[in-house]
Amino acid sequence: MPMKKTDQSSAAIMLRSLMRLIIVVTLALGLLIIVAVGHQLLQGVRSTTSHITASLKKTNIDGDDDWEDWRKNSTLDTSASFVYVHNKRADAKVKQYLSPNADDVLEVKPIKIPFLTHLYYRPGIGFLYHRMVHARGIYYTLWQNMKPQLAVLERVIQVTAMILVLTLIITPFYIRRMIKRLTDPLTALSQTTQVIATAKEPGAMQLPVPATPSEVTELAGNFNELLSMLNERQEQQKLFVMNAAHELRTPIATIRSHAQLIERHGESHPEIIAKSVHYITEESRQMQQLIDELLQLSRADRLALELHHLNLSDTVQTIMQKITPTFSQKVVTSIQPNVYVNGNASAVEQILINLVTNAAKYSPANSQIDVSLSLLTDGTPELSVKDQGSGISETDKVHIFERFYRSADVRGTVVGTGLGLAIATQLAKLSNSQLTVQDNEPQGTIFTLTLPHE
Repeated sequence: MPMKKTDQSSAAIMLRSLMRLIIVVTLALGLLIIVAVGHQLLQGVRSTTSHITASLKKTNIDGDDDWEDWRKNSTLDTSASFVYVHNKRADAKVKQYLSPNADDVLEVKPIKIPFLTHLYYRPGIGFLYHRMVHARGIYYTLWQNMKPQLAVLERVIQVTAMILVLTLIITPFYIRRMIKRLTDPLTALSQTTQVIATAKEPGAMQLPVPATPSEVTELAGNFNELLSMLNERQEQQKLFVMNAAHELRTPIATIRSHAQLIERHGESHPEIIAKSVHYITEESRQMQQLIDELLQLSRADRLALELHHLNLSDTVQTIMQKITPTFSQKVVTSIQPNVYVNGNASAVEQILINLVTNAAKYSPANSQIDVSLSLLTDGTPELSVKDQGSGISETDKVHIFERFYRSADVRGTVVGTGLGLAIATQLAKLSNSQLTVQDNEPQGTIFTLTLPHE
C-alpha cells in the first residue's frame, strides 16, 4: 500500500511546525512548573523539620518528665510527624522514646530515594523526609510524612495536564484560523493567476489586492504592475502591427495600381510606362526604407548594447564629417573637445543621423542646422540638434517618440515612416541616455540627448 503523501502546502507546513512548537513549549513549561513546585514543597518540608529538630535539641529530653513536657508543649502534628529519641547517656534510665504511631513507621525499614538527600519511601505510608540531630549524647530522629505536599504536587500535575490538553485542543483551531488569514489571500491570488493564465488577454486583468498581510499586498500590487506592463506591451504590439500594415498598404496599393495601369494600357499608351515605373520605384524604395527601419527597431528591442569608454567628441566629429555633405541645409557644429562617456559608438551614430536627418526633412533648404556637444555644470555630456523648421506643437510633442506617429500637418506631404525617433529613443534607453525635445527660439525644434558621464 503506497504511503500517503504529506501535504506540503504553506498552511500544512505552518500547522505542523507550530503544533510541534506548542507541544514542546507546553510540555517543557509544565515540567518546569512541576519541578519548581516540587522543589518549593521540599524546601518547605526541610524548613519544618529543621524547626522541629531544633526544638528537640533545646528541650534535652533526658527522662520521662522531659518527654512529657515536650509532648504537652509541642504543636507537633503526630499524624504526619514521627519522633524517635535515643538516649545514649550512660546514666539514662530510659533509652528510647517514640511519638504516637512512630513504632508503626519503623516496623518496615524505609527505602532511600537515590539522588535526593533525606528522602525515603515507606511502603504503605508513602514518602518520608528523614532528619537526625544529636545533643549531649541524645539522638533525635524525625520522620516527616510528605503526603500533604504530594497531594499539592499531584494537584499541580493535574492542573498542568489539563492545561496541556486544553492547549492541544484549542491551539489547532487558533492556528488554523491564523493560517487561514495568512494563506487565504495567497490562495485567492493563485486561483486568479490560473484564471489569468488561461485568458485570451491576460494583461487586461488584475489580481485582487488584499489589505493584509502587507507582503501579499505588495506582491499583488507588483504583479498587477507587471500585468499592466504586459497589457501595455500587447496594446503597443497591436498598434505596431496595425500601423505597419497601414504604412505598407499605401505603397503596395500604389504599386499594384500602376502595374495594372501598365498591363492594361502600356501597349496603347507607352508614354505612361516611364511615369508608372517611376512611381513604382519610389514606392518600393519607401517600402524598403520602412522594412529596414522595422528591422532596426526590432533589433533595438532585443539588443543589449555593450557600453565602453568612448571619446564622444571624436565620435560626433567623425559622424558629422561623413553626413554633412548629404544635406542641403547649412550644418554648423560646435563640439567641445575631450568629452568622454561610457557609451556605444554605433548607437550614438544612429541616434545622431536620425536626429539630423529629421531636422533636415522638416526644415527649409536655406535654413541652418546646429549640432553641438557640451558639458553641463555638473559634468553631464549633452548632445543637441537645433533646426529652424516649422516646430512641433505641444500636442504632438507628447507622441512624437511613439512608433509610426506622424503629425497630421506633415502626413502625406513629407516622406517618412514615423519610426526614426522611436528607434533613436530605444537606442537612447539602451545607452542609459535620455532624449528630449523643446522649442528653438524664435523658430524650430531642439532635440537633446543627455548621456551619462563617467
